[in-house]
Amino acid sequence: VQLQASGGGLVQAGGSLRLSCVASGSSFVMNSMGWYRQPPGKQRELVASHARGGLTHYVDSVKGRFTISGDDAKVTVYLQMNDLKPEDTAVYYCAANVVITTSEDPYERNYWGQGTLVTVSS
Repeated sequence: VQLQASGGGLVQAGGSLRLSCVASGSSFVMNSMGWYRQPPGKQRELVASHARGGLTHYVDSVKGRFTISGDDAKVTVYLQMNDLKPEDTAVYYCAANVVITTSEDPYERNYWGQGTLVTVSS
């Protein structure tokens, strides 16, 4: 399974960006997809997640500003980021939890996409 993320960039505070991540591959079923971020010098944290069926989760710092959505058929997840703040500056990573179905004994596995840099200027 490969994850391809896109949509990062430079934006002024108060602006918006939309991140996209599409999964490709074969013989898997998507359980959930989400976005993590790693600010400079800090640890990676979960920003938002979207489970198959639509259940979503957000870290408190982005609630009301970020919206995660997914297209189960296209195996794609989006992160709409509004009212961006300088503290949102980070490398954003797409992640997925899938069930690999190539064998008679399916198993779960996590995958990461490449990071995309979001820079918010004050």
